[in-house]
Amino acid sequence: MEDNNLSMPTKYDPTAIEKDRYQYWVEGKFFEAAGDQNKEPYTVVIPPPNVTGKLHLGHAWDTTLQDILTRVKRMQGYDVLWLPGMDHAGIATQAKVEAKLKEQGQSRYDLGREAFLEKSWEWKKEYAQFIRTQWEKLGLGLDYSRERFTLDKGLSEAVKEVFVKLYEKGWIYRGEYIINWDPSTKTALSDIEVEYKDVQGAFYHMRYPLKDEDGYIEIATTRPETMLGDTAVAVHPKDERYKDLIGKKVILPIVGREIEIVADDYVDMEFGSGAVKITPAHDPNDFEIGNRHKLERVLVMNEDGSMNENAGKYKGMDRFECRKQLVKDLQESGVLFEIEEHLHSVGHSERSGAVVEPYLSTQWFVNMEPLAKEAINLQSTDDKVSFVPDRFEKTYLNWMGNIRDWCISRQLWWGHRIPAWYHKETGEIYVGKEDPADAENWEQDEDVLDTWFSSALWPFSTMGWPDENNEDFKRYFPTNVLVTGYDIIFFWVSRMIFQSIEFTERRPFEDVLIHGLVRDAEGRKMSKSLGNGVDPMDVIEKYGADSLRYFLSTGSSPGQDLRFQWEKVESTWNFANKIWNASRFALMNMGDLKYEDIDLSGEKSVADEWILTRLNETIEQVTKNIDRYEFGEAGRHLYNFIWDEFCDWYIEMAKLPLYGEDEERILTTRSILAYTLDQIMRMLHPFMPFITEEIWQHLPHEGESITQASWPQVRADLHNEQAVTEMQRLVSIIRSVRNIRAEVDTPMSKEIQLLIQAKDDQVVAELENNRSYLERFCNPSELEISTQVKAPEKAMSAVVTGAELFLPLAGLINIDDEIQRLEKEWKRWDSEVIRVQKKLSNEGFVKKAPEQVVDEERKKEKDYVDKREKVEARIKELKA
Repeated sequence: MEDNNLSMPTKYDPTAIEKDRYQYWVEGKFFEAAGDQNKEPYTVVIPPPNVTGKLHLGHAWDTTLQDILTRVKRMQGYDVLWLPGMDHAGIATQAKVEAKLKEQGQSRYDLGREAFLEKSWEWKKEYAQFIRTQWEKLGLGLDYSRERFTLDKGLSEAVKEVFVKLYEKGWIYRGEYIINWDPSTKTALSDIEVEYKDVQGAFYHMRYPLKDEDGYIEIATTRPETMLGDTAVAVHPKDERYKDLIGKKVILPIVGREIEIVADDYVDMEFGSGAVKITPAHDPNDFEIGNRHKLERVLVMNEDGSMNENAGKYKGMDRFECRKQLVKDLQESGVLFEIEEHLHSVGHSERSGAVVEPYLSTQWFVNMEPLAKEAINLQSTDDKVSFVPDRFEKTYLNWMGNIRDWCISRQLWWGHRIPAWYHKETGEIYVGKEDPADAENWEQDEDVLDTWFSSALWPFSTMGWPDENNEDFKRYFPTNVLVTGYDIIFFWVSRMIFQSIEFTERRPFEDVLIHGLVRDAEGRKMSKSLGNGVDPMDVIEKYGADSLRYFLSTGSSPGQDLRFQWEKVESTWNFANKIWNASRFALMNMGDLKYEDIDLSGEKSVADEWILTRLNETIEQVTKNIDRYEFGEAGRHLYNFIWDEFCDWYIEMAKLPLYGEDEERILTTRSILAYTLDQIMRMLHPFMPFITEEIWQHLPHEGESITQASWPQVRADLHNEQAVTEMQRLVSIIRSVRNIRAEVDTPMSKEIQLLIQAKDDQVVAELENNRSYLERFCNPSELEISTQVKAPEKAMSAVVTGAELFLPLAGLINIDDEIQRLEKEWKRWDSEVIRVQKKLSNEGFVKKAPEQVVDEERKKEKDYVDKREKVEARIKELKA
């Protein structure tokens, strides 16, 4: 062990402490899963960040929670694998690379596919390194020997395997369908890649004239430009207004095309005029109606959102430019008779921000019905995926129960190319893991797969699947827990579950721990437009990774959003600083104590017995709450124990024996300080890995790193409930004396008389045994402890459990003020009595709560009543 007091810096400097520590861990291979067959495996796969940029606070939060879990499990003796990796993020990365090319006056088409992919790989290499640097700054215990990327060869093989198998089962098909189209990136989007925003638009009310007779049908639309592709008008079959018109035709304005009036149950008779225009190539509901009535599909737009040749004179116009001109023309012709302002929800591309166009296109789809059915059925078995909090299971099941077929093709170059080929002459389709034998006669599909298609395989493709004999796959799959935000339950969690069931016949993880979003101090979502984003690296630079990690992990409960507040991060820095200073004091007073010299068997003071008992209770609470993913509660117990009990009380009380002459007492106190501090560092380590490793290295210890130290265990031989009761009484007395001194402006340096009226002889004996503490921390000129204390006339008083205190302060107190103070105190104890009695009068609580909890409440009731009576009696004395 190093020379404690000389080698530990006087000031807590997180930058200095955190520098080079990560390299020490990584080079020591402390985070690598060793495959030790004597240990139970515990596996977490990192939600792979996109290689589109740097990590944000949400990533920092998510990964910190995973790091806490994996560090705890490693210390508890598990063979832990925390597998790192990154996602190629098709649309997002391609958009970034294309934007960079545009700045250089180039497009992907200028480069060609292969050269563009080289540029994309260069981008990946650069940003993957940024991400690794941030993982390092955060102190994440990742097994880099197993790092994966979604475009790795092994993962690409898994993607092909899944595509081919689903195709052979008939669950992947190619078809013409209305999909979400992003005209900016010119690619299809899945339903969950569309963000809906309320936009001020309008209902355009038009009259379509009937063919060969007077009259017209009124329709309304929010997208008048699509009318150029109308192929019918639909009415409800039971609508009396239109019964005679079904089967007749109207003339489509501007275009002049004859279109039929059809009857369909989809139409809502009560909405608007009860008649709707049908555009099968530009609306998903119209597409279905068109299929039922065998209507033509007329596409009027190009992939970039401009109007095509079917738009007639509007050809070449942007869709919104066309809308303006068309509205003007329809008004002039008298067809458009009303424009009604209307706030409506409009889909936008999550990646590019462009308004999404429902668009007829030939794409690849996954038939979701059989896959969703198996995933839903799993939740009624013992092997279900447990959601934490469990309310998110309902969210998941609702979505799975109403899922549409998944459009998996994307019109991109960066990604997993679809393993389908088309014969140049016959048009025949070949789907396979290998290229066709006569490759020169085939053309591979130009499209790539949706990013989520490969991400859905992440928990098992990263373990070597489809090679089911792979040692990692056999040992570490299924994984134990997935930690992720509620915003990607649909995107990712659901897809991992149904793909895992289909291809491994097992759930991908036992638990899904859901957290919320990091918001700003006002509760707003962080965004570039608001300029309220916070870079986690800026927080680390200012306050250190430990402060950021502790704030993130303890700042909210599972499933809830977290508000980022700089002052709260600063308070966690203050906590770390408190730990540093307390540790430094303890180390300075340990002398040359070695690990093998630590001896807890000697005679202990009440403070010694109390701190060891409270340590036991803290270990129990912290362990229990981490097991339940209640990191905030675990952090609260740790904070209270470290700050309030160890630093503020035990260390102060330990000074008495440490500065005394009794060598045995000195050794016992040093041993308890070393043992308690060691156990604190171990519990705190998963939350604050850097400062705890630094302090632990200065403590007497065995082993190379705290990452390898065992998790603290409750020790029955170091548990003494009586000491807790005694210590609580002592603390209450000392606090009461300090409070009274403060009220009458009497400093601690000035001696005062202290009289303690004890409830019984046992309390007298306890307090006499601990007279040294009362003399040290109350500084009495005279200390009387008895069951027969006569209360002085002019004295301040306080009530504690089992005793009443009197501080004769003649000339310093005003009787009226003292009565007023005691009346406030009486109200406090009275409200406590009412609260506890209300609880005990509740039959449900008394019957359902554990007996121990009910007994505890009854003890409180007795204690509060006793205190109220004593205060009441004192008020009467002073008023007499």
